[in-house]
Amino acid sequence: MTDRISGGAFKQMVAFGAACIAQQKQAINDLNVFPVPDGDTGTNMSLTIQTAVTELRRVQPATVEEAAKVTASGLLRGARGNSGVILSLLFRGMSKVFKGLNEADGAQLAAAMQEGVSTAYGAVMKPAEGTVLTVSRLAAQRALEAAGEQNDAAYVLEEAIKTGYTTLAETIEMNPVLKKAGVVDAGGKGYLIILEGMLRALRGEPIPEVEETTEEKADFAAIGDEDITFAFDTVFIVRKTSDKPLDGLRAYLGSIGDSLVIGEDDESFKVHVHTDTPGDALNAAQKYGTLELAKIENMRTQAADLAAGKKAQSTDDLDAIEEELENGACAVAAPEKRYGFLAVCAGDGLADVFCDLGVDRIVSGGQTMNPSTDDILREVNRTPSEVVFVLPNNKNIIMAAQQCVGLSEKEVIVVPTATVPQGISAMMAVDPEDADPQSVLAAMTAAAEHVTTAQITYAARNSDFDGFAINEGDYLALCDGKLLGTDRSLDVLLEKLAQVAADKNAEFITVYTGEGVDDAQAQQASDIFRARCPDAEITALSGGQPVYYYIVAIE
Repeated sequence: MTDRISGGAFKQMVAFGAACIAQQKQAINDLNVFPVPDGDTGTNMSLTIQTAVTELRRVQPATVEEAAKVTASGLLRGARGNSGVILSLLFRGMSKVFKGLNEADGAQLAAAMQEGVSTAYGAVMKPAEGTVLTVSRLAAQRALEAAGEQNDAAYVLEEAIKTGYTTLAETIEMNPVLKKAGVVDAGGKGYLIILEGMLRALRGEPIPEVEETTEEKADFAAIGDEDITFAFDTVFIVRKTSDKPLDGLRAYLGSIGDSLVIGEDDESFKVHVHTDTPGDALNAAQKYGTLELAKIENMRTQAADLAAGKKAQSTDDLDAIEEELENGACAVAAPEKRYGFLAVCAGDGLADVFCDLGVDRIVSGGQTMNPSTDDILREVNRTPSEVVFVLPNNKNIIMAAQQCVGLSEKEVIVVPTATVPQGISAMMAVDPEDADPQSVLAAMTAAAEHVTTAQITYAARNSDFDGFAINEGDYLALCDGKLLGTDRSLDVLLEKLAQVAADKNAEFITVYTGEGVDDAQAQQASDIFRARCPDAEITALSGGQPVYYYIVAIE
């Protein structure tokens, strides 16, 4: 029976939707028209909805209200990139309509889809047509019409999908960038693929097969016995019986082993440690709570088995629980000061720069690795301040950061920095004595807008963009997000960026070199800028960032 949606059915629908987009995420990634390597729409949407699936696995929702609520919560916290945030908003709106319902019929499903659209449009500052917003809006509009024809959930969803695909094909004409590239909107296609999966579940069709991804594990075949300092890979879960800090346990375990990691939430903690005395580790941990599960593996015997061509014995019983604890919310740090700062960046050098400027917490991420809302929220909570300023430093992370507002006990203020140089300039403008956080925000925003960001990266795909015929592997020069030029020589593009700096009468130029750029190349880059801008103060720093060979701040 497909005319109504129960809690269990909605849970299954979300799982099917996640499986379908996981299956086709690369095809969606390939629709990203800009040749610069980016966070990838398909990957972001897949990771976002998978978070909801993980949350749903922990419950047996008795009603569609409960299932939708859990889904919306999971999507919110797992949202990655703008596409993931918009997806979470579409489902958040759905959950509003399903509130108070045991089951949902076709009309209620249509109303839920419409509310999702309203929620998404309301949260986007400047909604653009020819995007997932357009696809979802017209799909919901057709759903409402279909519900009037036949109050059947499967029929409503099927008709919405049909209209969605018609609209998707039209996005090529709605968006000049898509038209030039000859592709449809990636986010819109991803949304429809999820809806298709949900329809398959509603019809009782088999779940799509998805290639299983396995967690990266140690290659014991490549490890000799002499390389293993401590024999036992020890992992265990303890349910807390007190609020006693784990500092003492951490110090003790560090004294009897290595590779120590402790993850905790409000109720439990998980320990991973390599030690020769796992029993001592367990006994020490039991002073803090009740031992629930344990996994102890002898790495020496595993290595020996593999070396002899045997299958190494292993236990994986705690994998799901480990993931839960590692990804769970952490305790909120007590405020030690008025203002705290969190920055998103990739590269140890860039992280050091931010920390030197007063940033308290770093979230690792950037162009190809968009952190989720929960990733950001976790570090917000760990920041020991009343107010936390968040610097996303990437336009595709701003929306995910904004979702943290209201999720933390702390006051969260997002500074809309779209690049690392903008974030650094914003931090240099901070007056910690200013009692008004909005005044601090205004100063940081103004400073961020003052800096010009230039970058050199590589083309991830063949493309015809902004009048440039681009081949995969070409070097690309960007200035404030716009393509400035392409070449097979880094020096040629550095000359172009140096000319931009000269045209702007730059007084300060900072060159952040990426991973793989050596000292000689860094010096050559500095010399190129110095030749064009002899009066400017030029600094070269090792940023260590991936993707971008050079990030240049021009002020």
